[in-house]
Amino acid sequence: MDHAQKAQMIEKAQIVTDTKLRIEDAKLMILTRNNGVTAEQDRRFRKSLRDEGGSVKIVKNSLAKRALAGTKFEGLATYLSGPIGIVISQDPVVAARVAHAFAKETNGKLEIVGGATTDGVMDLAKIKYLATLPSLDGLRGKLVGLLQAPGAQLARVTNAYATKDQA
Repeated sequence: MDHAQKAQMIEKAQIVTDTKLRIEDAKLMILTRNNGVTAEQDRRFRKSLRDEGGSVKIVKNSLAKRALAGTKFEGLATYLSGPIGIVISQDPVVAARVAHAFAKETNGKLEIVGGATTDGVMDLAKIKYLATLPSLDGLRGKLVGLLQAPGAQLARVTNAYATKDQA
């Protein structure tokens, strides 16, 4: 084995290790297939994912299968054929929502192939359902609003009662 072959093996091992580290921390993984997405659309897709805390990585399928081996997303290895993008996020909704939105925007040029959460592989219907849910930050905001509403209502009633006596 010459020097170039050794360097190539080391590079492949590094790609597998890096990919495995990225997916081990993820809560959701979506596999997408690019069927003619323009460079501008791809840039916007990646930026939207980054802005929401997700990312996409394109890896050769053979290396992706090695990276998935032994992880919670191992069941997705059967979907790895053709040009596949690995979309991951910490928020269990972000990757689904952004990928689904771009699939609709590109009229199927970006295709969702499969996905999985920490609980296992999901079908496309479950991925579409996840895409309709608000993000964790959105849910937290709604919860804070709901918790603040009774206090605000009490303050308004108390204020109205106090100003009524003054008048």
